[in-house]
Amino acid sequence: MLSSRPLLRALAMAAALSTAAVTAQPANDTERYTLFHAPVTLLRNAQLFDGTGAAPREHMSVLIRDGRIADVKPDAELKTPDGALVKDLAGGALMPGFVLLHEHLFYPTERGSYGAFFQSFPLLYLAGGVTTMRTAGSMSPYADLNTWKDIRAGTSPGPDMDVTAPFLNGIQAFVAQVPRLQNAEDAVRQVGYWADVGATSYKGYMHLTREQLGAIVVAAHERKARVTAHLCAVTYAEAAALGIDNLEHGFFAASDFVDGKQPDACPSGDAVPRSLDALAVDDPRMAALQRQLITAKVALTSTLTIFETFAHGRPMAPAAALDLLMPQLREQYVSRYTAIQRGGPNAYGRVLPKDMAWEKQFAESGGLLVAGTDPTGYGGVIPGWSSLRQFELLREAGFDAATTVKVMTANGATYLGRTADIGRIVPGLRADLVAFAAPLDAARPALPDVAWTMKAGRAWDRVKILNAWKGQVGLR
Repeated sequence: MLSSRPLLRALAMAAALSTAAVTAQPANDTERYTLFHAPVTLLRNAQLFDGTGAAPREHMSVLIRDGRIADVKPDAELKTPDGALVKDLAGGALMPGFVLLHEHLFYPTERGSYGAFFQSFPLLYLAGGVTTMRTAGSMSPYADLNTWKDIRAGTSPGPDMDVTAPFLNGIQAFVAQVPRLQNAEDAVRQVGYWADVGATSYKGYMHLTREQLGAIVVAAHERKARVTAHLCAVTYAEAAALGIDNLEHGFFAASDFVDGKQPDACPSGDAVPRSLDALAVDDPRMAALQRQLITAKVALTSTLTIFETFAHGRPMAPAAALDLLMPQLREQYVSRYTAIQRGGPNAYGRVLPKDMAWEKQFAESGGLLVAGTDPTGYGGVIPGWSSLRQFELLREAGFDAATTVKVMTANGATYLGRTADIGRIVPGLRADLVAFAAPLDAARPALPDVAWTMKAGRAWDRVKILNAWKGQVGLR
């Protein structure tokens, strides 16, 4: 009989080597991806956008103490505290961390299927300046909830999360991962179950009936939760009358203008984009709908990033963003994008600038416009980059830089009821910030490079995060 001692010694040696290898590495992702962090940090020489919509101020300093903003003053008026870590931003732009309300921890892997990427996406969102996000519909709700618990506990890095329950759709099939609600009672049961599990908001989907949506709104409001929706069978005007809190995708999902629209029926094919294509930018019916939404206090989420992917004549996602995808997903996106561009002018390409104008009209008339990116469709909307593209598209829509910052920060905080904690750069709020390597150009929508993202006083290393996750989206 052979002795087991050599084998045991070998196993012990391997375990020791493995332990040494692990301890030689940073303890966790927080340590691995932190760029800088100190009890007291002073940021100097910034072009400051404070999130209120006010014009930027040059040569500003921000003092951060224990993860919160302690003071904001011109450089000459703010002295350096003893022992503070000082960072000179060299005139680069500084703004609040993005508060985005249509994000996901999933991405399309093939037609009708979405993979959950709760390892890569929270870090990629941080790399793209997002410090607070709403999931706006979940395909893997337990993964979303557990990820948020880990972030909140400080054991994993990522943005704050308002976790939305699974998509609440009607009986018609959408994808296999989404519940198919039979009736209003079924909808109410879903609201109650996911509230008990820990979801904090709800999202209705295209095939809900008015009865189902109304029941969801009542049940959610009883739980002090809010409801948004990507509609189709129910019109925007009907949803506003039912008391919905938020509508997704600007006016792209408004079936209000489809000729012959049947109650509780989603128009087939491309009827909705065709109806918007036929609508003039200054059509009084659109103005009336906007007034109705504003009167009912319905927020509108701009997701220009996702609709750009369907529009002819729009640019491909940047190569650095596509580098994050595993090869098969990258090829899948490039193939579909190429087919759309070869197909020639289309309704989405014509409606995109109209929707930009309608969103601006809505905001300038007093509506609460918030922002999101929606990494779905056939791909190309990739965390780490999509938030920056949404910013640029709002600028293209005609919003000045200060207003765009407000839409993507303070407005989201307003909707979430968190203005006392996030969304602006003022003393007392959490130090959630995005720093850019250069000032914003008032005349050009393009953003300079992101230098870093800070959440609660900890700055995250964008370059290290993006490099670490190249080719990984689709795998983890």
